[in-house]
Amino acid sequence: MPERLNRRTFVGGSLAGAALALGGGPAAAGEAPAPAAKPPLPKGKIGKLEITRLILGGNLLGRYTHARDLSFVLKLIRQYNTDEKILQTLAVAEANGINTVSVHVSPDIRRLLKEHREKRGGKLHWILYPTSNIEDWAGYSRDVQQIADDGAEACYVWGVHTDALVAKGKLEVIAKAVELIRANNMLAGVCAHDLRVVQECEPAKLPVDFYIKTFHHLNYPSAKMDYDSIWCRKPKETAEFMAGVEKPWIAFKVMAAGAIPPKDAFRFAFEGGADFIFAGMFDFDIAEDAQIARDILASQPKRSRPWRS
Repeated sequence: MPERLNRRTFVGGSLAGAALALGGGPAAAGEAPAPAAKPPLPKGKIGKLEITRLILGGNLLGRYTHARDLSFVLKLIRQYNTDEKILQTLAVAEANGINTVSVHVSPDIRRLLKEHREKRGGKLHWILYPTSNIEDWAGYSRDVQQIADDGAEACYVWGVHTDALVAKGKLEVIAKAVELIRANNMLAGVCAHDLRVVQECEPAKLPVDFYIKTFHHLNYPSAKMDYDSIWCRKPKETAEFMAGVEKPWIAFKVMAAGAIPPKDAFRFAFEGGADFIFAGMFDFDIAEDAQIARDILASQPKRSRPWRS
């Protein structure tokens, strides 16, 4: 039987079960949960920004997941993650000791993040990123400035962009984007699926404050199918290269979009050298995932890389 009810076994549960997991009893649709506050998670710093080592990832908040060829899963997510449910998810993350969220910007996301912070008293730090065409410089610059004006503490260059730019030999565009972010008084990061991005940024000494790199093992069934199911093709090489990188490293896709259980995924990421991890979570995942992260970090995992933050 599956270990837990979450997006890894999403279709096997019901929305009623999710409501029970949130509040400990039946809840009406849309009713805000009132979880008991948990101790803060262990933290590290990027620049002067102190953030929890477990960060709420954003694909599910944007009503998206890598569903392989199961298109109905996207429909389920869009039905479940209403505006109110997303606001609840942000509140549940804070109540469970998480102090940072990372998500792409869109009109809906901007509105909900601002409502959480400005109207509901939320304190989450924002690590945001634009997905607009990075080679339309005027439009991209407007989006970065908007992210800064909205109050984001950090911004990064999207991995889809950096992978393509490095493949085209256009590292200078990434450098220009990093400078743009810093000029808007935000911490600047570079994200990548392809390890070559970090391997080119490092010797070029781009003034990045942090890297975000996919990191997961390949010991899960759908990896053998290789259909929208692998995001870190060289985990050993990634760990080895990142061991020599002194900038803080946030690992993402650590659960391979739900294919790897969090106990396994989180330990692999922290022991492999990541300083922080993004984890996409439904509201009913958060309490358990946060406790898993606490337990792993408290066990003083044997790391292949010194803490860089």
